[in-house]
Amino acid sequence: MNFRPLHDRVLLRRLEQEERTAGGVIMPDTAKEKPMQGEVIAVGPGARDEHGTLQPLDVKAGDKVLFGKWSGTEVKINGEELLIMKESDIMGVIEGTETKRKSKAA
Repeated sequence: MNFRPLHDRVLLRRLEQEERTAGGVIMPDTAKEKPMQGEVIAVGPGARDEHGTLQPLDVKAGDKVLFGKWSGTEVKINGEELLIMKESDIMGVIEGTETKRKSKAA
């Protein structure tokens, strides 16, 4: 992909939600909410502070993150729907997803 976010912006892909409820009911597409989890695709170089020093971002490509329901701007790049948002709109990084996958495979 030939896209690089500017400043403290982040490009991410929404992660799909589980199609079943906790009770086992399959949710139709019209009843689903947009997922609030995503995978970071690309990050900008960072924001500048009042002294002009570049402050790098805390997230990096490949991180799984949690963001607000109405955060970001939806864009279509190379036919794929993605989100662009400021790093401050991201609430946190979801850690431990890689280790869970490895332990299930073992």
